[in-house]
Amino acid sequence: KNSIKAMEKELITCSLQGKEKAALKRSQIFQIPGGKDLETKVIVVLGKAGMGKSFLVQKICQDWSNGEFSQFEFVFWFDCKQLSLPEKRYSLKDLLLEFFVKPQEGSKEIFEYILQNPAKVLLIFDGFEGLHDHETFPRCSASQPENDLCSIKELLSGLIQKKILNGCTLLFTARPKDKVYQYVSKVDKTIEIVGFSPQQRDLYITKYFEGLPYCDNALKLIKECEYLFSHCYSPVMCRLVCFLCETVLEMGDKSLPSTLTTIFLKFVQQKIIPMQTDVTAMQNQESLATLAHIAWYLGEKHQSAMKSDLLPSKDVKEFALKYGFFLPFAFPRHSDSGKEEFGSTFSDFVIQNFLGALHLTLAEDIKDKSLTKYLSFPFKKKKRYNWLDLVPRFLAGLLFLQDDPYFYSLSNKDVKQSTKKQKTLLKYIRKLQIDELCPERLLEILHCIYETQSDSLLQHVALRLKPDLSFLGVALAPPDVHVLHSILKRSRKEFSLDLRNSSIDMQGLKDLVGLKNVASFRASLSDTVRLWKSLEQTKDYELLRASTEKFVLDPFKAKTMKDISDLSDIVEMQEKMVNCVQDSSGCRSYGIPAIKNLRKLEFALGPVCGLQGFLKLVEILAAFPSLQHLDLDALSENGIGDEGAESLSEVFPTLTSLETLNLSQNKITDVGAEKLATALPFLSSLKTLSLYNNSICDFGAENLAKVLPAMASLRVLDVQYNKITGVGAQQLTDSLRKCPHIKNLVMWNPTIPYGVLEHLQQLDSRISV
Repeated sequence: KNSIKAMEKELITCSLQGKEKAALKRSQIFQIPGGKDLETKVIVVLGKAGMGKSFLVQKICQDWSNGEFSQFEFVFWFDCKQLSLPEKRYSLKDLLLEFFVKPQEGSKEIFEYILQNPAKVLLIFDGFEGLHDHETFPRCSASQPENDLCSIKELLSGLIQKKILNGCTLLFTARPKDKVYQYVSKVDKTIEIVGFSPQQRDLYITKYFEGLPYCDNALKLIKECEYLFSHCYSPVMCRLVCFLCETVLEMGDKSLPSTLTTIFLKFVQQKIIPMQTDVTAMQNQESLATLAHIAWYLGEKHQSAMKSDLLPSKDVKEFALKYGFFLPFAFPRHSDSGKEEFGSTFSDFVIQNFLGALHLTLAEDIKDKSLTKYLSFPFKKKKRYNWLDLVPRFLAGLLFLQDDPYFYSLSNKDVKQSTKKQKTLLKYIRKLQIDELCPERLLEILHCIYETQSDSLLQHVALRLKPDLSFLGVALAPPDVHVLHSILKRSRKEFSLDLRNSSIDMQGLKDLVGLKNVASFRASLSDTVRLWKSLEQTKDYELLRASTEKFVLDPFKAKTMKDISDLSDIVEMQEKMVNCVQDSSGCRSYGIPAIKNLRKLEFALGPVCGLQGFLKLVEILAAFPSLQHLDLDALSENGIGDEGAESLSEVFPTLTSLETLNLSQNKITDVGAEKLATALPFLSSLKTLSLYNNSICDFGAENLAKVLPAMASLRVLDVQYNKITGVGAQQLTDSLRKCPHIKNLVMWNPTIPYGVLEHLQQLDSRISV
């Protein structure tokens, strides 16, 4: 279990390092470099709910039917939320040829062909979260899983474990927080769907209203409601917002609701109210309450579908289907019974979340004091994975709709219960230690409070935010940025933001950086350069100047070639900006303070790209006049060697502020040591020099010894774990006598006889071993 957790943590961490959005054609999805045909290949498509994962697999199936992906002769697509419903046992043949599609003839021959040619089979499991709950995934224990009856989960385990159909291709779609890596030991390719780009979002909205008389007003109306517009990066949310906008425009209204809760309340109203009468109103209220209970009940079990015969009444079933809350589907006839069954699934994940929150609001058996356990921002950093992750936001919003007549039209319950629950929520939020919440929990509570639209609560949290807000490695979607922006601007504090590896979009970065009370920010260098280039192109020189003054670079750690490339772009950007930043007095020269103030730079590219990356870094080192600490000591060993040492020594005259130089574990020999020694006196501020664990011999030690007296600022020299013998050690000791300024010489080497080193240490106590 610990190894699985470690692997999952590593996968999550790695995915955040230097992650760049890139367009991937569907034809490239199954291209796996170095993949073995005889082994099962696993591809995982990640994406938040509503991002279009199901649409993607539909398009894959469509492309295949049109002749693409010719490597596959068979493609089987399973909707996991439907697949997991019947508590029945299947053989692999049942799963493929009974559950998915039933050939009119030749089933036995087709199945035998599939078993003999697994490489020609693609199995798609859409919505992996629908296949597991809080329990562990069972292992496949069947002796002949192709023919023996197993549960769906056991069959899937057999496929993953390569006990069944070894050599096929498995494609899973899952949410980013899903535990897919816990059940799949090896993933050959991971793809993440990030939703609409700004251009795609505008195009979708335009196409949705194309040909309608109010087409021109629609995009304008949606954009005016900035919060809802921010949700349109999600294809599902974009469709729902467009639907509501269409309804609003048809009714002659001129504005959209301002929160998710109110828009879904309006969404439910527009489905029910226009078609109901006084007679049916109470029936609808009861049916909606029952449907809300079902939404919560299924959500707690990580499900969104159920057998239709389990619905409590015919009226509820007709209500759910009539107003589009449920979509029907049919289970295929099973070979052992021949009985046909039908199922119902919520038409949309957000609707299930909204109805689940409605249940918590209205249910009399859920008391106000127990309500807080359903909110997902506890003090603990760990939380149980919540499948209904939008429920807390809707719950907070619904509890603050006390005076909304439409809200009461959905229920015949006593409103006093909701009032008590609202007071409980208020008390709970006011007791929270806002400044102690981790970034994910903080974002969640900001969303919940935003949904309340309570000025007092918004002001309460704004005043309690800590000045240093780090979202390092936390994905910030457009709605997250909007909520964060709206609350930050309410505060009188000055903030420092860390937005690195947050996948924040250009507009979001621009909005946050543009806040007057954001005094400084860190962001991925590539995002920062794109922002500055965009501001330069639009001639927004005021924000350009402000954002460059707020940008923080120190300390900087380069771990990839892209980091070096981005750093070079920042330096190049400064050169371009020298004469382009305008103010009221016209054009003037301008520098980027972050470049001027960079004091610590760590280099950790490893042995593969170490030398190549370092040579590129050396080209721009002179651009950092305040650089005090240059650290090339990495666990993976950069290995810049003599070539890197020589290249570095050539720029020593420009590094007048450098105080610490760490060149440990870099495969530097006497050749590199000689080049370094020649130029070391130019480092007029150098206090600490580490050459630990290199390959320097006596000749290198001799050259270092010659220049030590000229290095007046040096206090510590570390040459231990090299190849220096007693001869080189003696030369360094002799030189040390001429250097009263040096406080410590670390010189232990396995090649120096212990007696010799002990003798030298007695001669000069500054020598340490």
